[in-house]
Amino acid sequence: MCSPEPINCFPVLLNILSNAFLRLHNSSARFRVWSQLFYKAENSDLKNYIFYGLFSYLLVLAAGLPPLFAMSSVEDYKVKITSC
Repeated sequence: MCSPEPINCFPVLLNILSNAFLRLHNSSARFRVWSQLFYKAENSDLKNYIFYGLFSYLLVLAAGLPPLFAMSSVEDYKVKITSC
């Protein structure tokens, strides 16, 4: 019923428990649970949107880091911190 990998056992256990609780309450509804490790989307527009969104976020992050280091050095210079 369940493979040795724990990632596959949890959805099976969830399915068994939820359907058992539904049967206890005399419900005709049933849950169907399955697991997929990755979302398999063949939509290239979605992939491009995600890629360019993350890429632009990293560019903004990379542009913001050098001033942070520069300001730290300026603050060190103002209080005249010396290395040990």
